[in-house]
Amino acid sequence: MHTAARSRLATFLLVALTAVWGSTFFLIRDLVEHVPPVDFLAVRFSIAAVIMVVLFWRPLRALRREQLVVGVVLGLLYGLAQILQTQGLATTPASVSGFITGTYVVLTPLITAVVLRERVSGTTWAAVSLATAGLALLSLRGFSVGVGEAITLLAAVLYALHIVGLGRHSSHEIATGLSVVQMVVIAVLCTAGALPGGIVLPATPGQWASVLYMVVFASILALWTQTWAQAHMSATRAAIIMTMEPVFAAFFAVWLGGESLTGRMLLGGGLVLAAMFAVELLARRRPGELPVETLHHEV
Repeated sequence: MHTAARSRLATFLLVALTAVWGSTFFLIRDLVEHVPPVDFLAVRFSIAAVIMVVLFWRPLRALRREQLVVGVVLGLLYGLAQILQTQGLATTPASVSGFITGTYVVLTPLITAVVLRERVSGTTWAAVSLATAGLALLSLRGFSVGVGEAITLLAAVLYALHIVGLGRHSSHEIATGLSVVQMVVIAVLCTAGALPGGIVLPATPGQWASVLYMVVFASILALWTQTWAQAHMSATRAAIIMTMEPVFAAFFAVWLGGESLTGRMLLGGGLVLAAMFAVELLARRRPGELPVETLHHEV
């Protein structure tokens, strides 16, 4: 598969990934009424880690020591972000939490420009602004700043660092092994966070069915998809595409969750879609502005 085809496939997979993430919102909302959020994360990621180690032992063993270190660092970033986001939700409205978490779309190009010293084009910044405005329309219903909001912002910083790190170090040859390492580290972190109060397990077949759906689609396939896809696009482009998650969350909330479709949802979703299409057109018209794959995946 040539580079352009891989890039298009990466975009498609990331959009599909955001659809899966969006479909989990109402499942998680119902599940955490019975299982504490950190306990849910520990169960979800531990099952996913065991399955991945069993299925992908050979790609895991094939990783070099430097690649293992990269996987551990990326897993730490993602796992800590998950825990902080969950803790922030204890005192932050879900809509505000969703917006603050989504600020990784702004933080990603900032980190790329400041830390990696890569040029971010004006067109890309415009797409970032569109995505942020759309995210605000989809998510915000008032805003206040407190401890929960500060913790959630820190989670957004860690998510942005994870996106930038994947863009820098992932490649399709090591995507599977790198995904396994990340999943194991995430599982260990979440389990350590849940152990002090004891881990509460799902109690009904329906709750376990929700967990297993998220294990397979929103954890195993999701982490592999993100790791592979980011081997073929810039971190900022990936971040903008991933803001499709709240669009799909709103879609599933209306379709399956019984919520009403509003003009605010349509306008916010339209802005996010416009941002995604803008960054995709930029990728096709000005490929030189995006990181070259072979320059960004030397581990």
